[in-house]
Amino acid sequence: MSGTPVEELAEIRERARRGPGDRATEAQHAKGKLTARERIELLLDEGSFHEVEPLRRHRATGFGLEARRPYTDGVITGWGAVHGRTVFVYAHDFRIFGGSLGEAHATKIHKIMDMALAAGAPLVSLNDGAGARIQEGVSALAGYGGIFQRNTKASGVIPQISVMLGPCAGGAAYSPALTDFVFMVRDTSQMFITGPDVVKAVTGADISQNGLGGADVHGAVSGVAHFVYDDEETCLEEVRYLLSLLPQNNREHPPAVVAADPADRRAEALHELVPADGNRPYDMRRVIAELVDDGELLEVHESWAANILCVLARLDGKVVGVVASQPQSLAGVLDISASEKAARFVQVCDAFNIPIVTLLDVPGFLPGVDQEHGGIIRHGAKLLYAYCNATVPRISVVLRKAYGGAYIVLDSRSIGVDLAYAWPANEIAVMGAEGAANVIFRRQIAEAGDPEAMRARMVKEYRAELMHPYYAAERGLVDDVIDPAETRRVLIAGLAMLATKHADLPSRKHGNPPQ
Repeated sequence: MSGTPVEELAEIRERARRGPGDRATEAQHAKGKLTARERIELLLDEGSFHEVEPLRRHRATGFGLEARRPYTDGVITGWGAVHGRTVFVYAHDFRIFGGSLGEAHATKIHKIMDMALAAGAPLVSLNDGAGARIQEGVSALAGYGGIFQRNTKASGVIPQISVMLGPCAGGAAYSPALTDFVFMVRDTSQMFITGPDVVKAVTGADISQNGLGGADVHGAVSGVAHFVYDDEETCLEEVRYLLSLLPQNNREHPPAVVAADPADRRAEALHELVPADGNRPYDMRRVIAELVDDGELLEVHESWAANILCVLARLDGKVVGVVASQPQSLAGVLDISASEKAARFVQVCDAFNIPIVTLLDVPGFLPGVDQEHGGIIRHGAKLLYAYCNATVPRISVVLRKAYGGAYIVLDSRSIGVDLAYAWPANEIAVMGAEGAANVIFRRQIAEAGDPEAMRARMVKEYRAELMHPYYAAERGLVDDVIDPAETRRVLIAGLAMLATKHADLPSRKHGNPPQ
């Protein structure tokens, strides 16, 4: 190394930027994966990245480590901008020690996490690492503990997004689970606590890495991944889109835009999209698309718990979270997975000042031995707790039916919704008319000369008395019965009124939500 100090610095910086060399880069590309710096370039606005500690090197000895001291120590940290707003990022560099976490590596991550929290800006982790650096022993494990502690401290304060772009095994998988959103890429990213070899040794089950913890498994079965994409480029572009819908921190509101879609636009298509017959299914996504600005929406957990939809979108340019029954899947019932999915979404919206709109067409909770033994009481209570605890503006709309406990749980008047509306075909009741008649008029039906005729008569009578469209409105359980075509205008007007809502929770260290 020769030349002036400035030339020497430039040479060192270039070595740090290049990393271990072309061969390692080619091996990364051969796996269908980008390098850490290529990923950061896709995530952030062009030219906005400011790297922190690019010259950091480990100080470990033994097992030949003293002869291998690459710059960055296998993780690139810093800050930049996404759509002009500050975002902090760290990215594992799989080319260096397989992206494994050692003491210096962990210290860099701790530092950038502390900076993100102090600055009040989102943190994005680009994960592609082999776990703890075994050669450094327990120091590596302590490094993970520091990450977990900071994930927890930042929870609900700044948005935390984990992007899985390679393997993530063992204790390392807990950090993404502690963050707000998890993105995964098919075929190249996996997450599991114990890998296929251990699973086979203990249980005898023979399974691949993707079969055990691939993107589709976590996107559709476990619910660990919120978003799943086919390639890294699309994945990182969607991370940018998600960030455009989130505030910088819990003291700010999400960024608003000038809406081209008129606030008073009538949604006439809703008359056709939702069948009058309460037993006929339809796609609630089309209803949401008709209501929100320009039909644009970002669905969270699209493939998991499909019987309920959780969507981020805009109404009159302002971000809202939509929780909606999905009659196209399991008739829109609530079950264990749907309750967990919606509860988590409601909590995220409440933490980051995103108003919540709830669209109901729900026949109740899913009955069954598996549901009861699986803890539907406990899991359903999570959703109830999340709504009751939420202080953001909340509006609910009953499209068709809303029966039993599911009606109460999905943001009813009794648990604190700010505005409650219903369409003219609404049926709000303890249960469906057929089931109610069978219970209430059991004796009359059994003793009748024509039981079926008597049952039909009693069903009609019950529906006329207790399930007509204006029963709830007459008792103040809904604020108004509205024309479906007016729903968009009504929601926008209600949210504008609630924009200055202020609600205080009781003074306490924290609640004790059901687990």
